[in-house]
Amino acid sequence: MMYEAPQQRAPHPLRWRILGFLGVAQLMLILDVTVVAIALPHIETDLGASREALTWTVSAYALAFGGLMLLGGRVADLVGAKRVVLAGLLVFTAASLVTGLAESSGTLIGGRIAQGVGAALLSPAALSLVVTLFDGDERNKALGVWSALGGGGAALGVLLGGILTAGPGWPWVFFVNVPIGLAIAVALAGMLPRQGAAGTGGRLDLLGAVLVTASSGALIYAFITAGERGWLTGTTGLLVLLAAVGYLAFVVWQRRARSPLMDVRLLARRPVATGTFLILLATALMIAVFFLGTFYFQHARGYGAMRTGLLFLPVALATMAGAHLTGRAIGRLGARSLAVIGLVVAAAGMALPALAIHPATVVVGVSVAAAGTGALFVVASATALGQVAPHEAGIASGIVSTFHEFGAASGAAVVSSVAAASLVGDTLSGFTKGFTVAVIAAAVAALVAAVLTPPRPAQPATARDDVST
Repeated sequence: MMYEAPQQRAPHPLRWRILGFLGVAQLMLILDVTVVAIALPHIETDLGASREALTWTVSAYALAFGGLMLLGGRVADLVGAKRVVLAGLLVFTAASLVTGLAESSGTLIGGRIAQGVGAALLSPAALSLVVTLFDGDERNKALGVWSALGGGGAALGVLLGGILTAGPGWPWVFFVNVPIGLAIAVALAGMLPRQGAAGTGGRLDLLGAVLVTASSGALIYAFITAGERGWLTGTTGLLVLLAAVGYLAFVVWQRRARSPLMDVRLLARRPVATGTFLILLATALMIAVFFLGTFYFQHARGYGAMRTGLLFLPVALATMAGAHLTGRAIGRLGARSLAVIGLVVAAAGMALPALAIHPATVVVGVSVAAAGTGALFVVASATALGQVAPHEAGIASGIVSTFHEFGAASGAAVVSSVAAASLVGDTLSGFTKGFTVAVIAAAVAALVAAVLTPPRPAQPATARDDVST
């Protein structure tokens, strides 16, 4: 009997159009991490929001997005990516409408949490569809487009936030998602291929999702409340202890669960652990300087939202330039050198406003720092994913994305507490302290990266290597 090679699956004729719609949806999620930054002072005035509420406006979305992302990926595996993409889009769109209509801080934060839930469903399911629809070189090109959306999307969000806030008003930072989300949902419902039977070989690890999200929430709450209660108080210490116990319980549960949310053994590998550390720090630094810059320009200097957004245009360009140059140089210079260079550049840039707070030093310093953090994003992804086998790539990517969102939540929370006096008063000392803490964090991280980062991303294990081990 002759062996017959399996028939090649015919590529979907609308795959590139589908990628375009999925890409816009993903860009919408990334933008929503930072697009609210410019709107925060206006939200503070219109809703009478406290500093804690303003910080949660940023952190709640990132926390729900990151904490539930792995669960969202698991749901897509079990019930089908198409269903989860459409469900995530509708949840995110409805939550955006509620958030824009908010007349109190509680409704605003609740809407942001719901947005994060929708994003956690949509993002991993959309990436799953991209991987399924494309093969070979086309898949590499498609994933390159996908990655590029995150590279400059966060920085671009600040500019877009300025345009919308200065124009129709801050609610449109959220309202703009509604027509776009509905249009994408209608288009994808007609273009995406029909699904077969949903997977039945596993179950949802709800306990794991609750443990990791609640633990991160306790830690973020500790950071936020430290601005008034102090960093060395019993309340702060208790919250940090609760978070540590929760994380330990999560690790123990993941090793015992029949269908774990995360393979925690991946985090024991040096490249993966180093990559997640770098992505968390890079995102935390980026969000921290956006938070500080936004309030400095609008609160301390009285600049309008449009002017503030335009001042962040060089930051967006510097972020993308740093990422682009690093992507071209990492094979030649190695991950360790570029990680250290990126962190040193970030520290040097933020040292300018830390030493002399002035509009010019803030723009120049933050732009220089953005080039460094842009480099870190590339190094972190290449390092974390460089030694994983093909069947581990999905979960490793999910881990990196999760730490990206946790970094955003942590950065906003820490810098908000450090700069608390300046965010609610007329002093500039809080801004100086905020930039100083960022400089110290980047400098210490550079020393850690010099020791922990592998010299260069290793080639991923092949399928044959994986079988032999």
